[in-house]
Amino acid sequence: MPKIDESRPFLPVNIAVMTVSDTRTLADDRSGDALVERLTGAGHRLGARAIVKDDIAAIRAQVQAWIADPEIDVVLTTGGTGVTGRDVTPEAVEALFDKPIPGFGELFRQLSYAKVGTSTIQSRATGGVANGTYIFALPGSPSACRDAWDDILVFQLDNRHRPCNLVELMPRLREHQV
Repeated sequence: MPKIDESRPFLPVNIAVMTVSDTRTLADDRSGDALVERLTGAGHRLGARAIVKDDIAAIRAQVQAWIADPEIDVVLTTGGTGVTGRDVTPEAVEALFDKPIPGFGELFRQLSYAKVGTSTIQSRATGGVANGTYIFALPGSPSACRDAWDDILVFQLDNRHRPCNLVELMPRLREHQV
Protein backbone atom coordinates (compact mmCIF):
# COMPACT_ATOMS: atom_id res chain seq x y z
CA MET A 1 0.00 0.00 0.00
CA PRO A 2 1.40 3.47 -0.84
CA LYS A 3 2.67 5.41 2.14
CA ILE A 4 5.12 7.99 3.38
CA ASP A 5 8.29 6.42 4.78
CA GLU A 6 9.25 8.74 7.65
CA SER A 7 12.71 7.11 7.86
CA ARG A 8 13.61 8.72 4.51
CA PRO A 9 14.53 12.42 4.27
CA PHE A 10 12.20 14.94 2.65
CA LEU A 11 14.02 16.46 -0.32
CA PRO A 12 12.56 19.81 -1.42
CA VAL A 13 12.55 20.47 -5.15
CA ASN A 14 12.51 23.76 -7.06
CA ILE A 15 9.24 24.22 -8.90
CA ALA A 16 8.37 26.85 -11.51
CA VAL A 17 4.71 27.80 -11.96
CA MET A 18 3.35 29.17 -15.23
CA THR A 19 -0.20 30.38 -15.71
CA VAL A 20 -1.28 30.34 -19.33
CA SER A 21 -3.90 33.04 -19.87
CA ASP A 22 -4.74 36.00 -22.04
CA THR A 23 -6.54 37.72 -19.16
CA ARG A 24 -4.98 36.78 -15.81
CA THR A 25 -2.53 38.86 -13.81
CA LEU A 26 -0.63 38.00 -10.64
CA ALA A 27 -3.32 39.90 -8.73
CA ASP A 28 -6.12 37.54 -9.85
CA ASP A 29 -4.28 34.31 -10.68
CA ARG A 30 -6.16 31.95 -8.36
CA SER A 31 -4.90 28.77 -10.04
CA GLY A 32 -1.26 29.83 -9.83
CA ASP A 33 -1.82 30.93 -6.23
CA ALA A 34 -3.32 27.51 -5.38
CA LEU A 35 -0.26 25.74 -6.77
CA VAL A 36 2.22 28.07 -5.04
CA GLU A 37 0.38 27.70 -1.73
CA ARG A 38 0.39 23.92 -1.98
CA LEU A 39 3.96 23.44 -3.16
CA THR A 40 5.43 25.77 -0.54
CA GLY A 41 3.14 24.31 2.12
CA ALA A 42 4.55 20.87 1.29
CA GLY A 43 8.10 22.19 1.81
CA HIS A 44 9.17 22.71 -1.80
CA ARG A 45 10.64 25.93 -3.19
CA LEU A 46 9.03 28.24 -5.72
CA GLY A 47 11.82 28.57 -8.28
CA ALA A 48 10.00 30.98 -10.61
CA ARG A 49 6.56 32.17 -11.59
CA ALA A 50 5.18 33.64 -14.79
CA ILE A 51 1.99 34.45 -16.61
CA VAL A 52 2.18 33.76 -20.34
CA LYS A 53 -0.36 34.39 -23.09
CA ASP A 54 -2.12 31.50 -24.84
CA ASP A 55 0.51 31.35 -27.57
CA ILE A 56 2.55 28.27 -28.49
CA ALA A 57 5.79 30.19 -29.06
CA ALA A 58 5.49 32.19 -25.83
CA ILE A 59 4.64 29.13 -23.73
CA ARG A 60 7.40 27.08 -25.29
CA ALA A 61 9.99 29.86 -24.85
CA GLN A 62 9.29 30.19 -21.13
CA VAL A 63 9.30 26.44 -20.55
CA GLN A 64 12.54 26.10 -22.55
CA ALA A 65 14.16 28.77 -20.40
CA TRP A 66 13.16 26.91 -17.25
CA ILE A 67 14.26 23.47 -18.45
CA ALA A 68 17.62 24.98 -19.39
CA ASP A 69 17.97 26.30 -15.83
CA PRO A 70 19.68 23.68 -13.64
CA GLU A 71 17.96 25.22 -10.60
CA ILE A 72 14.45 24.27 -11.82
CA ASP A 73 13.44 20.63 -11.20
CA VAL A 74 9.74 20.77 -12.08
CA VAL A 75 7.56 23.02 -14.25
CA LEU A 76 3.84 23.22 -13.50
CA THR A 77 1.62 24.99 -15.99
CA THR A 78 -2.02 25.84 -15.42
CA GLY A 79 -4.40 26.76 -18.20
CA GLY A 80 -4.70 26.16 -21.90
CA THR A 81 -5.38 22.41 -21.69
CA GLY A 82 -8.95 22.47 -22.98
CA VAL A 83 -10.21 21.94 -26.50
CA THR A 84 -10.91 25.48 -27.73
CA GLY A 85 -8.85 27.24 -30.37
CA ARG A 86 -6.83 29.23 -27.80
CA ASP A 87 -5.99 26.12 -25.72
CA VAL A 88 -2.49 25.30 -26.93
CA THR A 89 -0.50 24.34 -23.83
CA PRO A 90 -0.26 20.60 -24.67
CA GLU A 91 0.97 21.41 -28.18
CA ALA A 92 3.56 23.79 -26.74
CA VAL A 93 4.98 21.50 -24.06
CA GLU A 94 4.61 18.03 -25.58
CA ALA A 95 6.91 19.04 -28.44
CA LEU A 96 9.63 19.53 -25.80
CA PHE A 97 9.23 16.13 -24.09
CA ASP A 98 12.13 13.69 -24.26
CA LYS A 99 9.76 11.22 -22.62
CA PRO A 100 6.02 11.60 -22.09
CA ILE A 101 4.44 10.45 -18.82
CA PRO A 102 1.05 9.29 -20.16
CA GLY A 103 -0.04 7.99 -16.76
CA PHE A 104 -0.23 11.51 -15.38
CA GLY A 105 -3.00 12.66 -17.72
CA GLU A 106 -4.76 9.32 -17.46
CA LEU A 107 -4.74 9.37 -13.66
CA PHE A 108 -5.75 13.04 -13.53
CA ARG A 109 -8.79 12.34 -15.70
CA GLN A 110 -9.68 9.25 -13.69
CA LEU A 111 -9.61 11.22 -10.43
CA SER A 112 -11.41 14.14 -12.07
CA TYR A 113 -14.18 11.86 -13.32
CA ALA A 114 -15.21 11.21 -9.72
CA LYS A 115 -15.71 14.97 -9.26
CA VAL A 116 -16.91 16.33 -12.62
CA GLY A 117 -18.11 13.23 -14.41
CA THR A 118 -17.80 13.02 -18.15
CA SER A 119 -16.74 16.68 -18.35
CA THR A 120 -13.25 15.38 -17.62
CA ILE A 121 -12.84 14.49 -21.31
CA GLN A 122 -12.39 18.20 -21.97
CA SER A 123 -9.06 18.15 -20.12
CA ARG A 124 -5.87 17.48 -22.01
CA ALA A 125 -3.72 17.48 -18.85
CA THR A 126 -0.33 16.04 -19.73
CA GLY A 127 3.09 15.35 -18.28
CA GLY A 128 6.58 14.51 -19.42
CA VAL A 129 10.30 14.95 -18.96
CA ALA A 130 12.35 17.45 -20.96
CA ASN A 131 16.07 18.00 -20.43
CA GLY A 132 15.87 16.26 -17.05
CA THR A 133 13.00 18.46 -15.85
CA TYR A 134 9.50 17.25 -15.10
CA ILE A 135 6.70 19.20 -16.82
CA PHE A 136 3.04 18.88 -15.85
CA ALA A 137 0.35 20.83 -17.70
CA LEU A 138 -2.79 21.24 -15.60
CA PRO A 139 -6.20 22.72 -16.37
CA GLY A 140 -6.76 26.37 -15.50
CA SER A 141 -9.28 26.01 -12.69
CA PRO A 142 -8.14 26.31 -9.06
CA SER A 143 -10.10 23.15 -8.28
CA ALA A 144 -8.29 21.15 -10.96
CA CYS A 145 -4.93 22.46 -9.73
CA ARG A 146 -5.77 21.45 -6.17
CA ASP A 147 -6.88 18.00 -7.35
CA ALA A 148 -3.70 17.43 -9.39
CA TRP A 149 -1.50 18.52 -6.50
CA ASP A 150 -3.41 16.91 -3.62
CA ASP A 151 -4.12 13.61 -5.34
CA ILE A 152 -0.99 13.05 -7.46
CA LEU A 153 1.88 15.51 -7.32
CA VAL A 154 2.22 15.91 -3.56
CA PHE A 155 3.04 12.20 -3.40
CA GLN A 156 5.14 11.82 -6.53
CA LEU A 157 7.24 14.88 -5.63
CA ASP A 158 7.95 13.53 -2.14
CA ASN A 159 11.10 11.40 -1.84
CA ARG A 160 9.52 9.59 1.11
CA HIS A 161 6.57 8.24 -0.91
CA ARG A 162 6.77 4.47 -1.26
CA PRO A 163 6.91 2.25 -3.18
CA CYS A 164 8.38 4.84 -5.57
CA ASN A 165 8.31 8.50 -6.56
CA LEU A 166 9.60 10.87 -9.22
CA VAL A 167 12.13 12.62 -6.97
CA GLU A 168 14.29 9.54 -6.54
CA LEU A 169 14.54 9.30 -10.34
CA MET A 170 15.82 12.87 -10.79
CA PRO A 171 19.54 11.97 -10.70
CA ARG A 172 18.95 9.55 -13.62
CA LEU A 173 16.78 11.72 -15.89
CA ARG A 174 19.70 12.86 -18.03
CA GLU A 175 21.35 9.44 -18.47
CA HIS A 176 20.74 9.50 -22.22
CA GLN A 177 22.62 12.82 -22.49
CA VAL A 178 25.89 11.51 -21.06
